[in-house]
Amino acid sequence: MPVGKTKRRNPYYNGPVSDHFDGTHFFNPEGIEPLGFRDLMRWQFGGGRERWPRSVPSPYAMAKPDPHVDGEDLRVTMVGHATMLVQVAGLNILTDPVWSERASPFAFAGPRRVVPPGIAFDDLPPIDLVLVSHNHYDHLDIATLRRLGAKHRPRVVTPLGNDTIIRRAVPDIETTSMDWGERISHAGISIDAEPAHHWSARGTADRRMALWASFVLSTPAGKIYHVGDTGFHHGINYKAAQQKHGGFRLAILPFGAYEPRWFMKGQHQNPQEAVIGMTLANAAYVAGHHFATFQLTNEAVDAPARALQDAMREHDIPPERFRPLRAGEVFDVPAV
Repeated sequence: MPVGKTKRRNPYYNGPVSDHFDGTHFFNPEGIEPLGFRDLMRWQFGGGRERWPRSVPSPYAMAKPDPHVDGEDLRVTMVGHATMLVQVAGLNILTDPVWSERASPFAFAGPRRVVPPGIAFDDLPPIDLVLVSHNHYDHLDIATLRRLGAKHRPRVVTPLGNDTIIRRAVPDIETTSMDWGERISHAGISIDAEPAHHWSARGTADRRMALWASFVLSTPAGKIYHVGDTGFHHGINYKAAQQKHGGFRLAILPFGAYEPRWFMKGQHQNPQEAVIGMTLANAAYVAGHHFATFQLTNEAVDAPARALQDAMREHDIPPERFRPLRAGEVFDVPAV
């Protein structure tokens, strides 16, 4: 370390060095680091950004979920972007909940929602569990977590360091942090935190100081693999998930926000990669997300769904197996 330089303190997490934590920063083993400010400016001012409409109505009416789903049933209702209501084994589970108008630290600027949430907040059934995959604003929304904490008092499960962010803002909400490879239990199901190829930041000085992860839920109705955000990373994490867990009744996979590839490849997979990931993970069905809600990248609002159709045809995947869910859409996942 150069003379006069001090190691930057991690404000969220203090723990032992590991194969994905160097004592200050988390990282993707043998992976791609997020690009820097110069590349960000090259992307932002390089052109090629398609214009989205201000409003993109969903073809589905707003859903009003049943209080519970039991037995062998597994139901997913799309709220928008990466937010889904998963109902299984009598539990109501939210993934990366965002009901705010913008995915941003600001109420007046940043990516704005082009379609209302597919479930009105007041129509939610009692929420038992919340999975927060990482701390980007389109996945960790403090305003929504405050509302959930006040009305539902769920347990929040999140990777290392994100618990600090949540507890500082919502001190009364129960929060459990997990490292990759750890397992916890909750109300008759188990939850494994598994690797994803991504990064984290809430501001300009905390990049990669909180961990990112995917989650595997082992339930009486089958296994569910929730991936909030990931780069494809040569399929390494999908192969590892299949080898460890054997396969999944449902995978919740992102397939949008992927252009330009030179900038996004390390953090967001494209539709072709999502379909390959489905097969590598041995997922019987997929609920597709991370598209047509907030414009985060260059592609047109309908480009991910069109590219997904092409990828499924190329890989001979029937369309009913990989569902690109729109706000308000309900997916009753068939038994395997």
